[in-house]
Amino acid sequence: MFNKLKQVKDLRDKAKHLQNMLADEKVEGSAAWGKVKIQMNGNQQILNVDVDPELLKESEQNRLQDAIRDACNDAVKKAQRKMVEKMRASGDLNVPGLT
Repeated sequence: MFNKLKQVKDLRDKAKHLQNMLADEKVEGSAAWGKVKIQMNGNQQILNVDVDPELLKESEQNRLQDAIRDACNDAVKKAQRKMVEKMRASGDLNVPGLT
């Protein structure tokens, strides 16, 4: 039983270490031909939203909202890929089903 508890603690420590490493990773998602950009860290926290002023002039609200949503989704996918890369690189966080 103590062995299982130690394994759980080790896994928790490794996950915390991975989370700290991912906080330093930055990814950028974009949409609307690069006119909307979202920067997020590897923990999928949005750091910055950049909207080209030209898009604000020419765009209607729905189009801008769609572009922001698409850029967020793009950034999330990239952050998830970074997480998988870091987990694979650590070699000791083998989680079934990760692709």
